[in-house]
Amino acid sequence: MRHHRLLLLRRWAHYKPQKPPPPQTPPTPPKPPRKPQSFTFHDSTWEDPYSWMSNLSDKVAMRHMDVYMEQEEKYTEAIMSDTERLQAKLQSEMASRLAFDLSTPPLRWGPWLYYRRVEEGKQYPILCRRLASLNEDFISHKSPSAGFDFTSGKRIEQKLLDYNREAERFGGYAYEELSEVSPDHRFLAYTMYDKDKDHFGLSVRNLNSGSLCSKPQAERVSNIAWAKDGQALLYVVTDNNKRPCRIYCSMIGSTDEDVLVLEESDDNVHVNLRHTKDFRFVIVNTFSTTSSKVFLINAADPLSGLTLVWECQGLSHCIVEHHRGYLYLFTDAAKEGQSVDYHYLLRSPVDASSSPRIWESVFIDDEDLIVEDVDFSDTHLVFITREGRKFRICSVTLPLPVGKGAVCPKELNPNFLPLPKHVSQISPGPNYDYYSSTMRFTISSPVMPDAVVDYDLSSGKWNIIQQQNLLHERTRILYGTASSANIAEKSSNTINFNFINEADVEDDHTWNDLSKFYACEHHDVSSCDGAVVPLTIVYSRKHKKDNQNPGLLHGHGAYGELLDKRWRSELKSLLDRGWVVAYADVRGGGGGGKKWYHDGRRAMKHNSIKDYLCCAKFLIEKGVVQENMLAGWGYSAGGLLVASAINCCPDLFRAAILKVPFLDPTNTLLYPILPLQAVDYEEFGYPGDVDDFRAIQEYSPYDNIPKDVLYPAVLVTSSFNTRFGVWEAAKWVARVREHTIYDPKRPVLLNLTTEIVEENRYLQCKESALETAFLLKVMES
Repeated sequence: MRHHRLLLLRRWAHYKPQKPPPPQTPPTPPKPPRKPQSFTFHDSTWEDPYSWMSNLSDKVAMRHMDVYMEQEEKYTEAIMSDTERLQAKLQSEMASRLAFDLSTPPLRWGPWLYYRRVEEGKQYPILCRRLASLNEDFISHKSPSAGFDFTSGKRIEQKLLDYNREAERFGGYAYEELSEVSPDHRFLAYTMYDKDKDHFGLSVRNLNSGSLCSKPQAERVSNIAWAKDGQALLYVVTDNNKRPCRIYCSMIGSTDEDVLVLEESDDNVHVNLRHTKDFRFVIVNTFSTTSSKVFLINAADPLSGLTLVWECQGLSHCIVEHHRGYLYLFTDAAKEGQSVDYHYLLRSPVDASSSPRIWESVFIDDEDLIVEDVDFSDTHLVFITREGRKFRICSVTLPLPVGKGAVCPKELNPNFLPLPKHVSQISPGPNYDYYSSTMRFTISSPVMPDAVVDYDLSSGKWNIIQQQNLLHERTRILYGTASSANIAEKSSNTINFNFINEADVEDDHTWNDLSKFYACEHHDVSSCDGAVVPLTIVYSRKHKKDNQNPGLLHGHGAYGELLDKRWRSELKSLLDRGWVVAYADVRGGGGGGKKWYHDGRRAMKHNSIKDYLCCAKFLIEKGVVQENMLAGWGYSAGGLLVASAINCCPDLFRAAILKVPFLDPTNTLLYPILPLQAVDYEEFGYPGDVDDFRAIQEYSPYDNIPKDVLYPAVLVTSSFNTRFGVWEAAKWVARVREHTIYDPKRPVLLNLTTEIVEENRYLQCKESALETAFLLKVMES
């Protein structure tokens, strides 16, 4: 034993500890060629060294671009290589929260129940239907199994359209934009994206035979509407600049050429159409920045011509519906030459003979009850209302009183339908069945998975027909398990849900609400000019610690659109790791009226950026987010918002995620490579207008990157699909690296995708896992 000890001692005497391996040299960011080119406009001259990246017709430039994109791809892989295990873990987490059952809840229309379902191992869904009379208690496509009724021995499910087969027709993608079943339930008209041609093509399928109709098979279709009880289809075609400008009428089953119904030759005017819910009329909208018009087509005789029923100055939102001999117009057009900050409802008899047509107000204006949207059925009118930032749903019985003039909505005894707390958005469902008393809505909240709810407007009963339950079975979809009936049975305190006039239901567990685990707070933040900006903050009750939490601040502020504050299961991976997720409802977005939108567009775009910065400072100053631990997040126009904010205060942010961002407005608006619409110029400004041009140059992320500063770590996601303009992201990334101080702990990365990620939820998981891993890496959290 002593001998063995001596041997060991001798060995250790000669042992020399190994030197630790030298630290690996961090990967070097790619440097694309600089080819300076000067531009002059409005007496302003600037230089763009990377304008060659957008020269799609220059083959040499595109070869350089291919090489550069490959270098960027390898650089991103190298920087993120130490997070591969983390990405795999995150992707597994996120995938486990995906619903295994992807069928949509059945939608009843006439005698049929329509739904979509995904077969195991398939990427895309199948559109199906079955007769409601054969299965009144239909719950999901699994009951009876695979649509087979073992009692009668009949297959009761009819497959209408397999999108996996459509993907074979369209280059591996099944990207549908429009889908309309004819009112007689015999045909399906739909448009699919053709990747090679970069537009949507129209097809009509016979639902009885399953075969494609020989016509119409049009290209560049932007809108469709059925007429003549399904015997005729009207559709809108765009020009080469993607401007909707022509309406055609096709008689189904006829060999005659499609008839041109309307052609708008003015390049500034766009055309849109839709049918009224009772299929009595087809509504045609023509609009530009200077005027808006609404025409009527008799659906029974679609070639009888167009009748002008409404005209106003300026670009306005104009939706016309028909109900029992009256036209109803929901609009935000100016009143007596004065701009209004809200929508209102007008009414006029269909057979009115006066010219111009006389419209009367339906409701007296009520600043405490702002109507955001309306929906009609044969027996009820439903409003989505907003009081401050609080959304509600209410209904009134139709028909409305005639001959009494405008009435206060409260005089009609509106019935407010039950909602959970913290509702951030209410989205009406398709609600095709005009004669049904049931209406479908999707209720969204930052702390609740989306709930698809059917409200019976006659009885007041409601059913949650689809909602993911993360508290019990994470991937189970609930079909009809939460309703006004069974909740009343389970509750010790009897609650009468028959048209209660309370907007909130206290028992949020019936909604699979997650507020027991995740807190949702609402704050009012004062912006630089005193404007009050709503800020929503979500965090895990278990992991929240004052002044120690990293945070992610979302922003959009464009096109008057609501900021998406829905519960997103991929964010759970951040929340459960102690992150705070916040949403800044800055000016330029929706939910605050027309003035709120207008105060954040064109020459006022700087207001959106200042609002976002004030919200970021609020999070840090109040100790909600730890200093130097805040990240920004923006999608598309929201990417412009976040990038501009970083240019103003780069030290305020530690990181940012920019998804398919709009980063070079000066050059894109002046020299558009991809077609732009009037709405884009209305949002970001007209370069021809001197004031707009100066504002564009001042807020442009690409033109205002500060020099010799430490920039936050940024992950920019873009696509090789030219619809998203990969050169904008590539130019911006190259210039940020060129202007700012290089820090390997704060990389600026360009993540490129070749797929249409929005159409593949597994690719979404992979991309979300990469983004989350990037944030955790650069925050060292």
